[in-house]
Amino acid sequence: MPFPEPDPQLAEALLAGHGDVAGLLAEARRVRDLAHGHTVTYSRKVFVPLTTLCRDRCTYCTFARPPGAGGEYLTPEDVLAITEAGRLARCTEALFTLGDRPEDRWPEARRFLDSRGCASTLDYVAQTARLVVEETGLLPHANPGVMSPAEMEVLRPVSPSMGLMLENSSPRLMDPGMPHHGSPDKDPAARIATIRASGRLRVPFTTGILVGIGETVTEIVDSLFVMRDLVAETGSVQEVIVQNFRAKADTPKRRDAEPTVQFFARVVAAARWILGPGVHLQVPPNLTERFEVYLDAGIDDWGGVSPLTIDWVNPEAPWPHLDELRARTEAAGFRLMPRLPVYPEYLDPEWIDPVLWPVVASAADDDGYALAPQIEGAR
Repeated sequence: MPFPEPDPQLAEALLAGHGDVAGLLAEARRVRDLAHGHTVTYSRKVFVPLTTLCRDRCTYCTFARPPGAGGEYLTPEDVLAITEAGRLARCTEALFTLGDRPEDRWPEARRFLDSRGCASTLDYVAQTARLVVEETGLLPHANPGVMSPAEMEVLRPVSPSMGLMLENSSPRLMDPGMPHHGSPDKDPAARIATIRASGRLRVPFTTGILVGIGETVTEIVDSLFVMRDLVAETGSVQEVIVQNFRAKADTPKRRDAEPTVQFFARVVAAARWILGPGVHLQVPPNLTERFEVYLDAGIDDWGGVSPLTIDWVNPEAPWPHLDELRARTEAAGFRLMPRLPVYPEYLDPEWIDPVLWPVVASAADDDGYALAPQIEGAR
C-alpha cells in the first residue's frame, strides 16, 4: 500500500513517534532512490572563518566572539594560507563562514573594513573570495548571512554557490528568552527573502533547518513545508541541510537536551518525504557518532568534510577521516562521490556567472562530480 502524501498533521504524529514510523523511513529511502540511487556525495573543503565578529546574540553559538576575546577578521594573507594548504590537500571548496554584519555592532569591525577599503563585510567577502579563485583555484561557497539582491549580485562572480540556513520559520524563536532574541539576522522573513532572491538571480543555493534549539514539533513541520514551497518556487535550492543542535560549553544553552538520534532520524526522513526526490538532502556526519543511520532516513549527501580544518561552528565535533567516511558509506551499500560546492544539476552557464564558468567547468568530470586535482607535492 503506498505511503500517504505529505500532510502536516500526519508529519507531526510521525515525528512524535506515533503511527507508521517504519513506513516513513522506507518511504524516505524510496523517494531518495528515485533521483539519487545509491550515490552519496560530499565536498572536500577547507573552512574559512572570515570573521568571528557578529552583531547577533544567538544563545547556542560559540562561533561568534567579541573583540579582544577571539572576535576578529582573517587578513587576506590568512585566507590565502588556509586555501593554499587546501589546494595542496586536493580540496575543491573554500567554505566562507562568518558573523552577520559585525560592523553594525562593533567599532573594531568598522575600522578593519575601512583599512581594507571595504564598505561592508559583504564587500570583504567578495574581495577575499576573488583572491582565492585567482590564487588557488578553489571554489568559494559563501555563507555570509542575510543578503540583499544587490549583495548577492556582487558575490555571484566570485562565489558560484551560496548558502543561508533558514533554521526555523517561526518568529516565536526571536521572542525574549528564546534562542534568536537580539539577533536581527535570524528573522525568518529576512532569511526567506534571501532564499527567494537566489532564485531570481540564478544562484545555486543551500539552506536548511536546525533541530533542537527550542522549537516545537509543529514548528519543525511548518519549516519543512515552507522549505518545500521555496524549493518549488525558486528552482535554486540545490541542497537542504537538516542539522541537529549540539549543546556547547560557555553558552546559555549548554545544559539543554540534544535531539535523540531516533527523533532526529524521523525529522530527516520527514524532510525527504516532504521535500521530494529532486533536492539533495544533507546531514553533517560529525554531529552523530553512528552517522550511517541517516542513510536509512533518505539522505544523499554528507556536506563539506575537511581533511585540514576544524568545523568552526561545531569545534567540539571533529570531521570523520575521509577514508573512514568512504569505508562506512560503502559498508552501508552506497557509492561515495566527491562533488563541487555546485551540484552536477547546476553546472550550467545559466547558473554560473560567466567570469567563473571556465573555472567551475574545468573542475568537474563529465558527470559533474569533482575532479581530483593533480598537484605536485600534494598529499
